[in-house]
Amino acid sequence: MNTQIAIGVDIGGSHITSAVVDIESLVIIPETLFTVAVDNKANKEVILKKWSEAINKSITSVSLNARANIGFAIPGPFNYKEGIALFTGENNKFENLYQVSIPQELSKALISATNNFRFLNDATSFGVGVAAMGKAKNCKKIIAVTLGTGFGSAFIEDGMPLVDHPKVPKDGCLWDKKFKDGIGDDYFSTRWCVSRYEALTSIKVNGVKEIAEANTADSKAVFEEFGTNMANFMIPFLKTYEPELIIMGGNISNAGHLFIPTLKKIITEATGLNIGIEISSLMEDAAIIGSAKLFNPTFWNHIKENLPNI
Repeated sequence: MNTQIAIGVDIGGSHITSAVVDIESLVIIPETLFTVAVDNKANKEVILKKWSEAINKSITSVSLNARANIGFAIPGPFNYKEGIALFTGENNKFENLYQVSIPQELSKALISATNNFRFLNDATSFGVGVAAMGKAKNCKKIIAVTLGTGFGSAFIEDGMPLVDHPKVPKDGCLWDKKFKDGIGDDYFSTRWCVSRYEALTSIKVNGVKEIAEANTADSKAVFEEFGTNMANFMIPFLKTYEPELIIMGGNISNAGHLFIPTLKKIITEATGLNIGIEISSLMEDAAIIGSAKLFNPTFWNHIKENLPNI
């Protein structure tokens, strides 16, 4: 088996993307990337079948039929050490995978004879990827943020995610930290944007793209409020960690030009820190690269004992 390659998998709320990565150069190998649509409300068997479709295509593309190393970028709540899904109805996705062992169940549908699975939070994978290959490559300390179906984050120092560290929040996560009448995930996700826009306009939309394209006073007000909320939420963490850069991904980041100016202005005025804010051009490629990096021995040995169970 070629130990210099691994399959990186990005699990999204509506799709799975799988690709083969050269783990030394951290480059996705051409013609190995495949995406399959997934209904996150489907039953266990259907979801795992769809996941296997994409992964099997990547396996076949480089003939890893004997044994495959597969790294997953997957959202929480999840037991990352054991590979057990902990999604419930509260997470509004993949609840039919609750308490399912992904290594045990998914292996049944894969064409490779044996498989080695490793798991990392999707936002952390994104952060690892952009720190290795993206705009954050030359930064010592960054916060990576993913804005989409949910709110993901990772604190990265020298390319390594920080989970148990005095200058980062518990588990290295922001989504579950208290804000206003709920937690971060309630305010920095598609559902907040859609709900807030409907409250202002009585118009129901499917996603953030429609709000951005509306280009009305009400749509602009949604993003202004989004940026203000995010700044006020993040300021205490920024003062403690003092990153050089906040790097963003996810669907909402495509509307970054509508909320980043407000976000940056409030952060700068409140902290006095000169923190850059960028949108990643790598997007989901970053998570694929970050998850495949789990099979880099140095990286894996550094993080394997500190994988969160959240």
